[in-house]
Amino acid sequence: MIQAKQLFLRTRLVVGASLCALVAGGLSGCQTYEAALGTGENVTAIDSARLTQSGFLTNYAKLKPVAEMEGIECWRDTRFDPKKYKKIQITPIVVSLAAPKDSKDGKVPTVDPADLKQLTDYFHQTLQDSLKPQIPVVAQAGAGVVVLRIALTDLVPTSVPGSVAGTLIPYAFIAEASSGKATGRPAGSTPYLGETGMEMQFRDGTTGAVLAECRDTEIGRKYAAELNVGAAQAAQTWANGYMSSFQSWGYAKAAFNKWSMLVAKRVAELQQIQPTQ
Repeated sequence: MIQAKQLFLRTRLVVGASLCALVAGGLSGCQTYEAALGTGENVTAIDSARLTQSGFLTNYAKLKPVAEMEGIECWRDTRFDPKKYKKIQITPIVVSLAAPKDSKDGKVPTVDPADLKQLTDYFHQTLQDSLKPQIPVVAQAGAGVVVLRIALTDLVPTSVPGSVAGTLIPYAFIAEASSGKATGRPAGSTPYLGETGMEMQFRDGTTGAVLAECRDTEIGRKYAAELNVGAAQAAQTWANGYMSSFQSWGYAKAAFNKWSMLVAKRVAELQQIQPTQ
């Protein structure tokens, strides 16, 4: 454990130095690489081949990619009037894991209970923090309250030893960087990176009627960078993905951040208010 941590810290310093060199023209002086690393956005991508059907939702056939949710699959009842709902309740996040679609033995993955609590607590808190500036978050359902229910349906940690091994082998990153498309995964991902799936439901706080449902599975990207957004931002994306590959649940938390941001933004859009950062 100590050796792995030391290797992680050394790698972080190397990445930081490389990042500063790469974006010297885009960041003023590159005061510290920590400031450039940012929040970890764009280091996960939708993997439509691994979308789950756990039974948590009521109608999987209606789910379609929604542009406003960056391609996440959703459906919404045509009678749903978002302006009628002035508050939101986030129920405790549940977990319903199934064997991955590419599992050879059909075994359901096991997760340490301590890790599971930390992850669900993190996701719940991130949702609250993202939603509060847009809509009051309440503890009880009732009139004018939309109830948000979430199930984690796929939870696979990053294999840190695999990531370390790939990093230590000379030029291994060249093969890794292109391995995503070769294996049917998103570009920039590798077979040992983590994946995180969720199914999400919105219900009326009085009647319990289903108003909308969504699902998504995100997989980590170690090498992908959005090169069309400029050198500084592309380097930040690359650095975030690279550093997350040395943390067992780094990509899961990145997925939680992404989903929380998208839900908060969509809530604001549906109520026709300016999203607050």
